[in-house]
Amino acid sequence: MLNNRMMFEDLCMRNESLADHSSYQIGGKANFFAMPETVEELLTLLQGCRTHGLDYFICGMGSNLLFPDNPREDTLYISLKKFVYWDISPSKWFISSGTPMSMLAITGLMFGISGYEFTYLLPGGLGAGIYMNAKYNQHQISDIIKTVYYVDLSDPSLAVQSLDVSQCKYGYKQSIFQMNPWLVLGADMLAVPDEKQIAPGNELLARWKAKKGMSGLASFYTYMDGEATQLMKQGLAIPQEMTDIAAYRNGKCHFTYPSCGSVFKNNYDYGVPVGALVDRLNMKGLEYGGAMISPHHGNMIINHNHATAEDIKYLMNKIIDGINTAFGFEPEPEVVIVK
Repeated sequence: MLNNRMMFEDLCMRNESLADHSSYQIGGKANFFAMPETVEELLTLLQGCRTHGLDYFICGMGSNLLFPDNPREDTLYISLKKFVYWDISPSKWFISSGTPMSMLAITGLMFGISGYEFTYLLPGGLGAGIYMNAKYNQHQISDIIKTVYYVDLSDPSLAVQSLDVSQCKYGYKQSIFQMNPWLVLGADMLAVPDEKQIAPGNELLARWKAKKGMSGLASFYTYMDGEATQLMKQGLAIPQEMTDIAAYRNGKCHFTYPSCGSVFKNNYDYGVPVGALVDRLNMKGLEYGGAMISPHHGNMIINHNHATAEDIKYLMNKIIDGINTAFGFEPEPEVVIVK
């Protein structure tokens, strides 16, 4: 028990700025914070929370959430952005949940596997993509995975379980994981690379893990663009879809200011994207405190000038009220607001 207790304490950081672990670059100092790198470390942290009477909040790269300005003192905030590894065998390719989704596009080029191009510059980890069935245009994460591994957080044993993709109840940004207290650990992919590619693939992951500040959108983009450029120098052609994604996101200034990307889910029953509705309401460019509705994309609220979480939430409510009044429905937030 003493060794487990010491390990739990060794894994915990104190007074860590949550802003450094969020693409919004917003959040106060956490009394307890951890970045496990293995399943064993993650389970030790979860069991330690039970022992010490702490609540916990688990996230990936922090790209689709808004941390509080004043975090709860009795909560351990766990980031999985160092939970990055994969196992490749002749018939199986497992990728952990902390691995960036964008890395799939890079490794697809390296391994000669098509179909991963849509993940390029998606800023979250694979676990978040599995949880919300992340998509770009007509492609989504559920198209490229085979089996998901998870832990039921309500199960005292914290045993690792698995689920076939056909049982995951996937829909538009929906999955079974949103309906249960389950923590995604990773997934087996549909495609399996040649084992000869293991070494360069592991080198790619090692480079990523050695970097700091990768929750920031600008540094994230610079890194992924650099990896793609290196592959191009090695003679690999960058697919047009990846080039188009980079052009679109740069054109909409996705990486110029801290943000969470799209704040609201689109209402497909209504048939018009939320960003277009915000544009019709002439709300683009609206500021409050240090936050601003992006002048380039109506469904993005940016951290324009040292915004607080309350600044972001104020503009979210303005959009919700405006759309409800003018178009008769309340848009559903995509961003997770952390209490």
